[in-house]
Amino acid sequence: MRQSLPPSKLSLPQQAFDWYDEYAHGLIDRRTFMSRLSSLTALGFTLPALISALLPDYAKAEQVSFNDPSIVARYAKFESPQGHGECQGYLVEPKALEEKAPTVLVVHENRGLNPYIMDVARRLAKQGVIAFAPDALFPIGGYPGNDDEGRAMQKSMDNTKLEEDFIAAALFIRSHPQGNGKLGAIGFCYGGYIVNLLAASIPNAIDAAVPYYGTPANDTLQGQVKGPLLLHFAGLDERVNATWPAYETRLKANQASYQAYSYAGVNHGFHNDSTSRYAPDEAELSWSRSLTFLRRHLL
Repeated sequence: MRQSLPPSKLSLPQQAFDWYDEYAHGLIDRRTFMSRLSSLTALGFTLPALISALLPDYAKAEQVSFNDPSIVARYAKFESPQGHGECQGYLVEPKALEEKAPTVLVVHENRGLNPYIMDVARRLAKQGVIAFAPDALFPIGGYPGNDDEGRAMQKSMDNTKLEEDFIAAALFIRSHPQGNGKLGAIGFCYGGYIVNLLAASIPNAIDAAVPYYGTPANDTLQGQVKGPLLLHFAGLDERVNATWPAYETRLKANQASYQAYSYAGVNHGFHNDSTSRYAPDEAELSWSRSLTFLRRHLL
């Protein structure tokens, strides 16, 4: 009997998650991805059910409404002279700021500012943080509304300029007039890499760095990392996890302040509640740890 259950009820083979990870990170093309998924129909799955389970459904990801009365959300532009020039991000502030608040940069995956990342920014604002989520795709039209196009757009951009854009975004939000002068950064996947990059390239400006399943900055920069960092890894994420031993060795050599957690049995992207990779218990635990860490270093 073919499995045509709702995506949240499907028990997918690990192969499917691994193939999606390869596809999402440009290691295989869409045709190869679909061909591999088709091979699972012999196990009783339907191709539409597999695709629906693996690809994001952003309606699931909204935990905090954009018109929540306790926050104020808007778009704000900033300049990136070494990057793409004029850039834009999603700025979310607590509505009633009685005193200055910490600022946190929220960095998206490799597909632009999608609804999940915007919701993460709103979640932080609900905790009393001024959150800013740049859209790397703004200089070429902005997030297009679906991840496949967004991924292709971001891949077409100059990576060195993209990195400069995020550095500029970090310095922009750090100077927010209602900020307390402390800056945190949290990012997911490509965003995790960017957070590691920020911790290495502007270590004196980053007071707390939280990369989720992100690879480290290049070797020439790693010697500048001093932390504090809180790193989250997915137990089944062999691609990213393979980079951790050497990075940890460098952090120890730097005498950097860091904590690292690996969550057994979950996939890359386990915090993202818009796909079946989402692991609710591990996502909640990691988020609780992240909030505690940010409060400790930013307040």
